[in-house]
Amino acid sequence: MKKIIVLAALGAGLAATPAMAQEKEAPGGLYIGALAGYEGASVETAGSTVTLDSDAAVYGVAVGYDLSLGGAFVGVEGELSTSDNSAEFPDSAGAAYDGLKAGGQYYIGARAGLALTSGIAAYGKAGYTSLDTSAFTSAGSLDELDENSSGFRFGGGLQFQLPGPLEARLEYRRSNYDDSASGEFGEVTTDQVVAGVGLRF
Repeated sequence: MKKIIVLAALGAGLAATPAMAQEKEAPGGLYIGALAGYEGASVETAGSTVTLDSDAAVYGVAVGYDLSLGGAFVGVEGELSTSDNSAEFPDSAGAAYDGLKAGGQYYIGARAGLALTSGIAAYGKAGYTSLDTSAFTSAGSLDELDENSSGFRFGGGLQFQLPGPLEARLEYRRSNYDDSASGEFGEVTTDQVVAGVGLRF
C-alpha cells in the first residue's frame, strides 16, 4: 500500500512539473501592435550654452518576432512613431532659426525577457534609432531645415497576456541623437513612457 502511495505521489509530481513550467512559458511568435504615450524631449545646443525641454504625445506602430526559450525569450523589433514635439531657442542661443521640432522616429533593435508569471513578462531592449527634425522660423524668413539624425535607444517594460491572441505592454525608453541637425543645434534626447496593445500570431 505504501508503494502505491509513493508511486502515486511521484506520478502527481511528474505531472505537475510540466504544468508548472508551462505556467511561466515566455511569449513567442510574430506580433504587431499600436502604441501611444508621453514624450519628453531635451535639446542641448552646440557648446552646451542652452538646454531646452518640451513634452508632447507620441504614437506609432510596432512589429516583431520573439523566440520562446521556455521561461525566457529573445527577439527583434521594428517601430515607426511620431510626435509633435517642438522647442524654441531663446535669443541667447544666437541661432538663425527660432526652434527645432521632431517628426518621425524609426527604430530597429533586439529585446530579451523573462516570464514572471503565466501571463506577465519583463523585458529589456536596445537598438538603432533615427529621428526626423526640422529647424523653423516663426516669421518664415528662412526655409525649414530638414535633417535625419541617427542615435541609440534603450529601455524596458512589462508585457501582459490578454484574452486570446491579444497582449498589452507598458514601456519606458530613452533615445539619444548625437548628430541632430548635422550638429548645428547640438544633441536631442527623448524619454518616452508608452502603453501598447498588440496581436500575437
